[in-house]
Amino acid sequence: MRTTLKYIPACLNIYNLVAGWVLIKFGINKPTHMKKTIILTLTILISNIVCSQTKNFIDEPFIETKAKVDTLISPDQIYLSILINEQDSKGKISVEEQENKMANKLKSLGIDLDKQLTLSDLGSNFKKYFLKNQDIQKNKFYSLLVYSAKVAGNVISSLEKIGISNVDLERTEYSKMEQLKLELKSKAILKAKSQAEFLVAPLDQKVGSAIYISDRFNQIYRSNQLDEVVVTGYAGKNQEFKSLDIAFKKIEVTSEVNVKFKLLP
Repeated sequence: MRTTLKYIPACLNIYNLVAGWVLIKFGINKPTHMKKTIILTLTILISNIVCSQTKNFIDEPFIETKAKVDTLISPDQIYLSILINEQDSKGKISVEEQENKMANKLKSLGIDLDKQLTLSDLGSNFKKYFLKNQDIQKNKFYSLLVYSAKVAGNVISSLEKIGISNVDLERTEYSKMEQLKLELKSKAILKAKSQAEFLVAPLDQKVGSAIYISDRFNQIYRSNQLDEVVVTGYAGKNQEFKSLDIAFKKIEVTSEVNVKFKLLP
């Protein structure tokens, strides 16, 4: 019953299209009873042909299976948010001076400032200065792109040494995500076919070509949290800490398909 009802709207649309075509083709403005009968007859004939073809397609023996595949991938694009604020130094060190220190430190880590560092926001407390006569303090927000968790750890610890401690994880991404999604879809299709073959094997039947494929959804789960923070070295009062060895949570990518295959004897 669900299959039959599914195609009733399509047949009604065919009726409307054919009726409109006849009216335009023959220049009929106000169809008489006889003309209405002719239009209805033509519409029924054409609708029966089209709908019967659709019905024959659906009536073919088939098997429908769903398949889901997923994977975990390590992010290779890590975005860090860096805040430079005069308030942290109680106004003793200007934003420009901290900015220069940060640039020199990042360059020493092998970071290309032109490609990996961008200014995302800037501001000041000028309103408070105007109302309360306080010192004007500026701040700048930067977005830094690094390509591994190890470099991210080096950045965090290095900036901490020069008094810049407002560093947060902005987001993580995988540069080849689109290619990965296509690969997962292909694996899901193959899994669906394998399931279909397994199901019909006891019936001594075979699976034919696919007659319907639906890419149901493709989900991506990201996490902006550290998966693990491990201190690789400990320092005394007059010693320096070694860089932290950190790893970010992997990105989970899931793909699901719904496939109908012909059943062969």
